[in-house]
Amino acid sequence: MHGSHLHRHHDHDHDHDHADHHDGHGHVRLDFGRAFAIGVTLNFAFVLVEGTFGLLSGSMALVADAGHNLGDVLGLLMAWGATILSGRSPNERFTYGFKSSSILAALFNASLLLVAIGAIALEAVQRLIMPEPVNGQTVVIVSAIGIVVNTATALLFMSGRKHDLNIRGAFMHMAADALVSAGVLVSGVIIGMTGLLWIDPVASLVIVAVIAFGTWGLLKDSVKMSLLGVPPTIDHGRVAVYLRGQPGVAEVHDLHIWPLGTTETALTAHLFMPGGHPGNAFLAGLTEDLQHHFRIDHVTIQIELDDGKACEPCA
Repeated sequence: MHGSHLHRHHDHDHDHDHADHHDGHGHVRLDFGRAFAIGVTLNFAFVLVEGTFGLLSGSMALVADAGHNLGDVLGLLMAWGATILSGRSPNERFTYGFKSSSILAALFNASLLLVAIGAIALEAVQRLIMPEPVNGQTVVIVSAIGIVVNTATALLFMSGRKHDLNIRGAFMHMAADALVSAGVLVSGVIIGMTGLLWIDPVASLVIVAVIAFGTWGLLKDSVKMSLLGVPPTIDHGRVAVYLRGQPGVAEVHDLHIWPLGTTETALTAHLFMPGGHPGNAFLAGLTEDLQHHFRIDHVTIQIELDDGKACEPCA
């Protein structure tokens, strides 16, 4: 039984390409590092302004919203910390580094969003039962600032939301807040014009439903990644067909594909090749193809020969 780790058999060109690819990831992290810094600063400043204004005006609603926005700052800090940890080098205990911290951050952000919308829904129901007077002008001014801050922060993460679940979590947090602020602004204007206090809690419940729909997808994807499910961008069946189609491969066993983090994927497989070991050039080419066609970054292939010593699944 012969085992071969593909990354040890790269030729010079492939090493060069892989280094460029890695540098590219580094630039992405650097860009989002700046985005996180701006986002955290903007949102924390807004928390201070909103909290202070709420205390001075005696508006507990504003103070409560400042507390909610402080939760968003925590969510951004979690996602930011995960991107930094993901770039740390492996060590003897964490041999893949800390790449999976980005999955934990996405799961945390999805959970935090669900807690936040639960709190908003509870408050909305209470205000439906016992309507409270609303200072329309104050609500409109503060929510307008909230729209600007949250929309600006969400736009910082828009480009990475489809490729990185952790960035998607940060984006959804900010987009959800912008939506809440927009709903509060509109309801504040309508209340000012009509005096109908029930408009505010009803608008909140509609927004909660919209955010819950989006958050469910984030939660589902982050739970799947936490359970080492095949990333949604990779078709397990297509990878298996591709490997079986390689010259000399009679069968594929123990094929596993799992996420190392929200941007990197690993694969291990046994290839039963009765004709003999294909050599390092075959392995290096296979690695390159899997990376290029399927975006699988870390590949380990074990070659099984027809020598009567195959592993149990191959037998």
